[in-house]
Amino acid sequence: MNMNHHSLTACAAVLGDGRRHQPGASRGTPAGASLSKVVSIKLRLPSFLLSLVLIGLFNPLMAGNSPTTAPGSNHKIGVLLVNHGSRSATWRQALLDLETTVRPAILTNQAVQGLKTAFMEYTEPSIATRLKEFDAEGFTDIVIVPVFLTVSSHTFDDIPTIIGKKTDPQSLETMKLEKIERYQPRANTVIAPNLDFTDVLKANVLRRVRALSTNPAEEGLVLIAYGDTTYEREWVALFDAVGAHVKAHTGITTHTHGWCGHIAHYDPAKTTAAVGQVLQTKARAIVIPVLVAHDENFQVRIIGGGIAKVPDFQKRVVYRPDAILPDAGVERWIISISQELVRKLQPQPQLAGNH
Repeated sequence: MNMNHHSLTACAAVLGDGRRHQPGASRGTPAGASLSKVVSIKLRLPSFLLSLVLIGLFNPLMAGNSPTTAPGSNHKIGVLLVNHGSRSATWRQALLDLETTVRPAILTNQAVQGLKTAFMEYTEPSIATRLKEFDAEGFTDIVIVPVFLTVSSHTFDDIPTIIGKKTDPQSLETMKLEKIERYQPRANTVIAPNLDFTDVLKANVLRRVRALSTNPAEEGLVLIAYGDTTYEREWVALFDAVGAHVKAHTGITTHTHGWCGHIAHYDPAKTTAAVGQVLQTKARAIVIPVLVAHDENFQVRIIGGGIAKVPDFQKRVVYRPDAILPDAGVERWIISISQELVRKLQPQPQLAGNH
């Protein structure tokens, strides 16, 4: 098994969980009549369609309404890249590096006068800290770009609640327990969709599989991700789509998935079981961690530890403890969606003859 820079011996030495929710925790139903309608349909919508619903719900620009800040020449627009946060310094650095990489392209647009990164939890700078900075610096509009895979309780409930666009009782209770500050900025805010809004994730996983595959006919694909209890159906649909894309372009004919987050109780055995399922019919399993960045707790201790329990794993499992980042497709997506939302915030020139 190819473990690259990290050995399985190191797996047991890395401690601490990497995410917020307790195993088996469920989320409350969003409050409000309009939100009730979304909740009633959320489990029946593909994740990209649900993203559209959420964008329209929380972003007046995307819904065809006027922003809370009146358009004018005094617009000062900022972009905030929001990620989950992690106790891992390696994980956090990957997200800071992402900001550094996209900064020149985003700031090329003279309408954008600031770019920042915020961690939703665990560490500073938090979302509230960054929003306060934007307010203190006189920004009128903030484009929030969540660097998250797909719809989850974080993107549907937590982030909108933190910025004051929504009041979710479960999110408020969790924020209180974990000392996550809520702050509603004076600036108008709009929230971009998640990464699964495009084919970025499909291309990313395909690239990483090709780098490890040597004989597709004898290999099966195992996708391991954090998962989400409330939106498990959407996550399964996403990974089925990613698996189908890889099979269509490689010759691999079998794929499955497993969870490594709170939905799986952070249990390495879930990875072991997913790999074992593929090895029932294939000679080797290619394991891809579908995680935004590298966190030693997840890629090494949980996923790597689960692989180490697979019989004859050194010969039958191909694994590299990498992550989605760094990725040029993700960078292009962030630049593109930021520019799109910034254009919508700017005053539109009136065409001759229009009144």
